[in-house]
Amino acid sequence: MGFREHSAPVRRILGIVLAVLLIGGVAVAVAVGREEQGTGTDPGTATKTVRGVIGSEKAEFFADPLVVEALAAKGYTVRAETSGSWAMEQLPLKGYDFVFPASKAPADELRKKAGGAGSVLRPFYSPLVVVAHKNAARVLADAGLATLRGTHSGTLRMKPLLDAAQADRTWQQLKGAEKYGELSGSLFVSTTDPSASSSGALYLAAASYVADGGRVADGDAAVGRTAPLLRKLVSVQGAQQTSSDAPFRDFISGVGNPLVLVYESQVASLLLRGQDVGDLVVLYPDTTVSSDHTVVPVTELGRTVGELLVSDPKLRALAVRHGFRPQGAPGEFASAAAPHSSYLNQSLTGVRQAPVPTSAVLHALARRAQGGSS
Repeated sequence: MGFREHSAPVRRILGIVLAVLLIGGVAVAVAVGREEQGTGTDPGTATKTVRGVIGSEKAEFFADPLVVEALAAKGYTVRAETSGSWAMEQLPLKGYDFVFPASKAPADELRKKAGGAGSVLRPFYSPLVVVAHKNAARVLADAGLATLRGTHSGTLRMKPLLDAAQADRTWQQLKGAEKYGELSGSLFVSTTDPSASSSGALYLAAASYVADGGRVADGDAAVGRTAPLLRKLVSVQGAQQTSSDAPFRDFISGVGNPLVLVYESQVASLLLRGQDVGDLVVLYPDTTVSSDHTVVPVTELGRTVGELLVSDPKLRALAVRHGFRPQGAPGEFASAAAPHSSYLNQSLTGVRQAPVPTSAVLHALARRAQGGSS
């Protein structure tokens, strides 16, 4: 009798539970379907999957749904893994269609390893810059280590900066630094690990060029002349990251070193997307090395994607949206960056481009800077 009294409510409860489970199953199916579409696989359009290894500074570009959609419209889904540019040399390339380091030197070595997929492609580039907060930038300017143009940008004077590093100067020795508790300890620019990451290696190349009187390091003797200084630039930093992404995020969140080397594209990307950058000041080194982001095709599929990044107007516009400067099309970046000219030096006025040493010399610079032998 008791069972009969409660059988109808029980059936109703069971019915509700089953309905919830069914609805949940549909919801899961929809979520999975959306996730699959987010990877660039259009249910109505077959796409070819292209696997690549990229520098972390390009991860947000390839993850952008608009980039995914633009590539899918051309018939491709890119599956990208991140790695430090120099660390890519240690990867087995079998199974990948392209590698995409942040500069030409590692790309040249990767091309030799990749074999017969043809020449490299350079869709876009980005100058290296140093980001500082307003207080640090003002102290540097008062000490003659930087010149400011307005509130949010300026020029970092590399020779005085390297002289300060050579003399082991601290923030406390700079006039005005005593007013800011965050400005203490050794004066240095925080960079990535030069043995694993392109930006750290390129910074050493620029420093070597300036310290050696405007000469490009071309062998053991040249490396030896600047090795003691480069060792100081690296040893004072302690542990270094293998990509520029984490140090930049730390800087934006208000932690980490007062001076951090990053790609201009990382700053420009935030500005172009309307994100708050706080009291950030962009300092362009007066002698620097631009980072030529270089696609090394391993297969013909990889080459096709690289060519699309170079030639497709929509993908080029999206690269600009992520802060990159398209090769051969300066007007595209200048137009987008115009509202942010108080931060960005669009024409790179006052910036000298140092030639990049060979891959072998860059490796030697990194080894000596980290205390190894040449």
